[in-house]
Amino acid sequence: MALALSFPVAAYAGAADYELQLVEAAVGQGPDAVIAVRLTDKRTDKPVSNAVIFATRLDMAPEGMEAMTTRVEPLSLEEPGIYRFKANLSMEGGWRFKLAMKVQGEPETVQGELVVQAQP
Repeated sequence: MALALSFPVAAYAGAADYELQLVEAAVGQGPDAVIAVRLTDKRTDKPVSNAVIFATRLDMAPEGMEAMTTRVEPLSLEEPGIYRFKANLSMEGGWRFKLAMKVQGEPETVQGELVVQAQP
C-alpha cells in the first residue's frame, strides 16, 4: 500500500497579474502636467498601493521623436493604487510613459508602457 503525502506549495503572483492604466489618457500640456497611473491586481481587481517605483522614462516616441525626453517627478500617493507624476510636457502630442515597479512581496517587476496625449 502506497502512502501519498501532499505539502502546501506557496503560490506567487507574477508581473502579468498586475495592470498599469492611465487614469486619464489626455493631460494638459505644460511644465506642471500631472500624469496619474493606476496599478491594479487583476486577480482581485483591487488597487495596489505598496509598489516601489524604480524606473521611469517619458519620451515622444509615439510622434517619432524618441530622443525627446523629459524628467518625471513622483508625487505623493493620495488615493489607493493611484501613482501621480509631474512632468514638463513641452509639446502637444503623444508621449510614451515607461514604468517599472516592484510590488512588495512579489519576485517579478511590473512594467508598462502607456501613451499620454498632451493637449493645450
